Amino acid sequence: MIGQKRWVTLFGVGFMILALPLLALADCNVTPGTVITKQNWTQYKDCFSEGVQHFWQGDLFWKMPDDVQIKVGPQHNFTLPKPYVEATEKYGGQTRLVKQPDGRYRLENYVAGLPFPNPSGPDKGTEIMANDTYKMQGVVVVVAMELGNQGAFFTKDRFGNYSPEIVDATYRQLAYNWETDQGYPRVDPEAGGAWYSEWIMVEQPEQSKYTAVLTLFWQDNLKDEDDYAFVPALRRSLRLSSSARCAPLLGSDMVKDDQRVGWNGGVGKFVGKWLRDQKILTLVEMNPKAPGNFPAEYDGMLGWPKPSWGEWETRDTYVVDVRRIPELAPGYCYGSRVDYVDKQYYGNVAEDIYDSNMKLWKVVWVGSTPGELDNYGPQLGFCGIVETYWDVQNDHVSYITSFNPSGACEIWDKKVPAQWNNVTKYATPAGLNQLMR
Repeated sequence: MIGQKRWVTLFGVGFMILALPLLALADCNVTPGTVITKQNWTQYKDCFSEGVQHFWQGDLFWKMPDDVQIKVGPQHNFTLPKPYVEATEKYGGQTRLVKQPDGRYRLENYVAGLPFPNPSGPDKGTEIMANDTYKMQGVVVVVAMELGNQGAFFTKDRFGNYSPEIVDATYRQLAYNWETDQGYPRVDPEAGGAWYSEWIMVEQPEQSKYTAVLTLFWQDNLKDEDDYAFVPALRRSLRLSSSARCAPLLGSDMVKDDQRVGWNGGVGKFVGKWLRDQKILTLVEMNPKAPGNFPAEYDGMLGWPKPSWGEWETRDTYVVDVRRIPELAPGYCYGSRVDYVDKQYYGNVAEDIYDSNMKLWKVVWVGSTPGELDNYGPQLGFCGIVETYWDVQNDHVSYITSFNPSGACEIWDKKVPAQWNNVTKYATPAGLNQLMR
């Protein structure tokens, strides 16, 4: 079916797109010990997103390297933290998505845990993406050069020219916290109406040092996100317009609405349509040193993970077509994103992103390594992640990772040093003005 096109009607509008089966037609049958190569990949094509299948087929500029090997291992089992599960059981049944006269959705009665434990009905796809927005996480996570666990953005063009950016980052949940058993309040007293903050600052190259971006998401989910950028040359921060959601993040192929494991659109302005369930092969227990070692550990021009990254395994996913509500779709950068959403943790493991003309634009793959969260045991992705954005229209790619050559993991919650556990500095616009002091 790859490359075939047909008319489909989604959200009341007809589009010519690459064929997307609306029922559970994908059937990934692969056993541990299997090695997938270019010679046998068609037997396992349903184990990959439609975008990645294009790489295997070789009908785009970006192609799988001839020596590609995907070694399949057994599935790992993870147990969600008990307090998170209890919050889901206590509050999940009361959460509602209420459609507003302007077409947006208001999230009502959400307290903590997973908003919709059993997505179903006509809003199933939208409920899945609400779960993706409010997925399980800790209170605060940090990667930083001074802590030895810095992250990186690596970008590359069609000629193989690449450039790195080394970054510090801290993300913080300011409301709806489920870790009340650890002494965290449900709502941080310094939240100021926000529920989540994202802060990233460039450390290298030197000419870009101190360039920083901050995004605040509000407890009122119908309130637009606030985006700020600190410009070192001006020694001050600038508040960005709402159109900045489509602006490249630190010069990469990721935009603001792609941040946070491929889904940063929030709840309210988007509607999802469940397409099917599908098992997807990915890396969830990879060698943490590999993705931080660019370009040596990235295979071929495509930059696919080498076998040294680890064994692949299947994850059960929902496949959801996510679009801006029709009232807000004009002028938006994406016509559709097809998200492959992990059924247990609700993070994305892959994406196929289409432009406003419904032409495939970006192919996204996500891998991760588990890490300990306080005393709750190992959790999927809590050591770190790697997200790769292949722009198939402009033959460009960005490899974005929280990993580094040392393999040091992200730092969460109780392990975060006091100097980084600072809401004012890392979760408010006023904090941006402290960067060069």
